[in-house]
Amino acid sequence: MALRNAHLLVIDDDEDVLVALRLLFKPLVKEVVTARNPNQIGSLMHGRKFDAVILDMNFNGLVHTGNEGLYWLARIREHSPETAIILITAYGDIDLAIRSLKEGATDFLVKPWSNEKITQALQEALQHRAEPSRKSPRKEGFSGILGQSPVMDDVFVKLRKVAPTDANILILGENGTGKDLVAQAIHECSLRREGPFVKVDVGALTETLFESELFGYRKGAFTGAHEDRQGRFEAAQGGTLFLDEIGNISLGQQVRLLTVLQNRQVTPLGSNTPIPVEFRLICATNLSLQDLADEHKFRKDLVYRINTVDITLPPLRERGDDIGRLARHFAGLYADKYHKGPFELHPDFLKKLKNHPFPGNVRELQYALERAVIMAEDEQLRAEDLVFSKIERQASEPAGVRTSNLETLEKSTILRVIEKNKGNISKSARELGITRAALYRRLDKYDI
Repeated sequence: MALRNAHLLVIDDDEDVLVALRLLFKPLVKEVVTARNPNQIGSLMHGRKFDAVILDMNFNGLVHTGNEGLYWLARIREHSPETAIILITAYGDIDLAIRSLKEGATDFLVKPWSNEKITQALQEALQHRAEPSRKSPRKEGFSGILGQSPVMDDVFVKLRKVAPTDANILILGENGTGKDLVAQAIHECSLRREGPFVKVDVGALTETLFESELFGYRKGAFTGAHEDRQGRFEAAQGGTLFLDEIGNISLGQQVRLLTVLQNRQVTPLGSNTPIPVEFRLICATNLSLQDLADEHKFRKDLVYRINTVDITLPPLRERGDDIGRLARHFAGLYADKYHKGPFELHPDFLKKLKNHPFPGNVRELQYALERAVIMAEDEQLRAEDLVFSKIERQASEPAGVRTSNLETLEKSTILRVIEKNKGNISKSARELGITRAALYRRLDKYDI
């Protein structure tokens, strides 16, 4: 609905806040009603209809948990489910924002706000109220990120909240969880989506390459610099810069990165002229925040600079039914690629997937499904078609655990013959001099 036709209720125990919002919205909306005591909500809403409510989350000066706001949020929704509700607080954090959005809030703002920001939030809340059937990005997923498990639902809520902002984002998670996909999705859902998305694996850069790749250089700056080259900071101008594996850079590299983030300018190698840079920063690492907090390895001031909001991606083993959803997606993807299928997933195939710990996460699942599609003899994927990566399995084995030489020889021979015969079990069994059933027993024994 139009802002000028809206009836607005503002509830906050700070009289200054009420006066400020009354003055701001009085010329913009049809009616503004204010109250300091949330106990008045019932009487104020009895017999009249408000299109939107702006509600403080803390009314007790000694406790700032936000629970009061969530309580009154529930009461408003009971009385008027269609009313848009914007929660405001001076003590907000991302977990509180997630909880409030899950429990029915339309938006969540932290004090102090800008007049432009809160006005925009109200306009969007009224638009959301007018279009209740509109699909939420949290339910649709982001840029091909699949998942409907509760842990991924929390991730989508965070993405929906932070993507439109310019906040620096730190993405945490094990290898293979899809941190690069999430970074791309944040960019595509941001106001910078028309600008460049520049990815740099900074963990793979040596000290020398770190300077030349990120800062750029001028012709003649060093041997081999035959022409000017733009650095990645400058290339990301107006867009998003994604620094992957940020936890692996040296302390010296951290100092140079921090200087750029503080001053928002870079000086290419071989030049004395700084260049202003303006970009949104997203970083990713497989280290935990506790590891990053070790000042012997990582500067704490840089951690704060890159970590306005952190998003932790769950390992695949914690995502429940998402494993099956992702398996079906990859089966379809590789069926098209290799002109096979479409495939059905046998219950034993799904059971084997479910029982696997997936130390390599989604990346390991993807490669396993590609191999399964290639090896499949018909249009049903069975447990024997599923071969998990030896690399991931060896990396996850506890130190000191070893099989006997005979078992190792038998297992490696089976793997070599199966690969030679491109996954054909019957041919492999004949070459090994055993029956198909005997080969299946060995495949199960060695979890191949």
